[in-house]
Formats: sequence, structure tokens, C-alpha cells
Amino acid sequence: ALVVRPAFLVADEPTGRLDEDLTGHVLAGLREHCATTGCGVLLASHDPVVIASADRVVRLHDGLVVPAGDPAG
Repeated sequence: ALVVRPAFLVADEPTGRLDEDLTGHVLAGLREHCATTGCGVLLASHDPVVIASADRVVRLHDGLVVPAGDPAG
């Protein structure tokens, strides 16, 4: 997906089956790619490591955005 240099990348659980070390490498690679190309990234994940690495987190519950601080999020 990165070979064609997209302006925006959408990834659903890109590290879902990876161990923590490889997850870190993938996230670092995505961050480096975006820093050098200006590509934006939207990642969907349940992984706390991935979530902690995000610049911004939007939580969903039953298909709706959960306001920050809401216990449902």
C-alpha cells in the first residue's frame, strides 16, 4: 500500500497478529513514512500498544463516537 505513496492510509488491525517487538517496528515504520511523505494514517486497533502510540485516539462504542472521559470508552 505504501509503494504508490498514498496521501492517506487506512489500516484495520495492522499489527493484530504480531508480537510486541514486531508491532513496535511496524508502528515506527509507519510513523517514519508519514513524517517523510506527509501521508496521514488512520488505524483501527484494540491493541493498547498501538493506541498508546497514536497522536489522537477516537473511541467508538456501538458504532458511535464516545466523548472523551465517558466510561463507555
